[in-house]
Amino acid sequence: MKHESKLTSQEQEQLAEIKSQQASVREFASVEEVLRHDTGQTAVPPAIAERLAKSIQSLPRPPQTWWQRWLKP
Repeated sequence: MKHESKLTSQEQEQLAEIKSQQASVREFASVEEVLRHDTGQTAVPPAIAERLAKSIQSLPRPPQTWWQRWLKP
């Protein structure tokens, strides 16, 4: 015997909405995962990106490690 579903169009819409909401729910194990996910979803405003780039340029470079100095010609 086949089970036939006789849902009205309104019930089908509600069912589709519930399924889409369930599909969009995501659980995170840590705060870092939330931040990484948010970073991928959020665009950085151009003014902030420019200020950050300028700030990074003014930072001193880290000193070379001993093996980089040793292998450098």
